Amino acid sequence: MDWQEISGHWVYLPRQPRAVLHFLGGAFVAAAPHLTYRLLLEALGKQGYAIVATPFINTFDHRAIASDVYNRFEDTLELLQSRRYLPADLPVYGVGHSMGCKLHLLIGSIYDVDRAGNILISFNNFSARDAVPLMGQMPTEFNVEFTPNPQETLETIAAYYDVPDNLIVKFTNDTLDQSYTLGQTLTKIFPSTTATLNINGSHVTPLGQDFQWQFNPQVFTPFDAIGQWIKQEVHRDLHQLKSEMLRWLDPVAVSGG
Repeated sequence: MDWQEISGHWVYLPRQPRAVLHFLGGAFVAAAPHLTYRLLLEALGKQGYAIVATPFINTFDHRAIASDVYNRFEDTLELLQSRRYLPADLPVYGVGHSMGCKLHLLIGSIYDVDRAGNILISFNNFSARDAVPLMGQMPTEFNVEFTPNPQETLETIAAYYDVPDNLIVKFTNDTLDQSYTLGQTLTKIFPSTTATLNINGSHVTPLGQDFQWQFNPQVFTPFDAIGQWIKQEVHRDLHQLKSEMLRWLDPVAVSGG
């Protein structure tokens, strides 16, 4: 299995797909999701999940981005089905990281989507002033804000979001995460089908890469030990994230039932 670029999407197709995962990444790493999220997405793909990752460029109009990525995804899904790359009856899940969560939440609020559920990792809903470093240094009269702004985003979700099954993932060492407010909002709408998960890791855990630390086995220095420890920690946290996602997607398969 290899990545294919189809209609502007990066697609990873297992031989017998069990479901489709529509993936949206974070604001500044979403342009090449097949590279920035490769380990996580390929691990899910190898378990039978077809991955359709939609690249996007961040602007201040998040509502427009959500509409664009949704329409592009629907067109590409129809194309994959017409070419018989994917069966037409597969369930579709949204998977988002950071800003990608906001986009999936807006999609589920703006459109009448047919989603089996959404996995929302490290939800981020900062204002432009907090999210873009230079914005905080500009005079007030020159400031602009995301559309919708943070408060409007939560109000839109509370009023219109219509995807009942949701897994909210928060990492223990993530200062950018705003999953608590999201969890409060979704639990009020769907109290019995909203799950919140706290696991080890940080905001960049989903971006874990398979880096190679080169060292001389005959001269193993303290720096080599640190490098190996970092690699083990990154892979352990990423493995836990993958395992919890798979457990939520199909608990019977993960438990061996």
